[in-house]
Amino acid sequence: MAHAAPTPAEVSARAGRAPAPDVFSERVHTAAKWATPVLLGLVYGYWAAANRRDGGPITGWNVLFGFLCALAFAVLYVAVRAVAPRLKRELRALLWFAFTGCAFGFLFSQAGRTVAWSTVVALVVAAGFFVVLFYRYYTHEDAEGHRIA
Repeated sequence: MAHAAPTPAEVSARAGRAPAPDVFSERVHTAAKWATPVLLGLVYGYWAAANRRDGGPITGWNVLFGFLCALAFAVLYVAVRAVAPRLKRELRALLWFAFTGCAFGFLFSQAGRTVAWSTVVALVVAAGFFVVLFYRYYTHEDAEGHRIA
């Protein structure tokens, strides 16, 4: 006979723990949802522009390059964040692996490194992200991708 799986709140109640309260309002969550990609994009764009100018003077083209990198990063980050929850844990970790590897590899290449060396370093950094995220998803979800307590 089939039984319904217990919800996280039921599991927490059985374990003697109350579910953690959500201390922020919906408005704060919405603001954070949009502020995070903007702030991360600005940091990424500044970092890319600083790597590219290599201590030289700040020019208009350098500022434009930084803002375009910030825009591209923010758009891709929002896209990955929107698509990732719909994927299985393996593919979700692989998607973040690809995003992290490309983002870090591009930053590393702007510092004047060769494409081959940038690729190797980006793969190493992204592999670390893959291992950590896969472990997190594997230990916090069941086989169907539902979060567990």
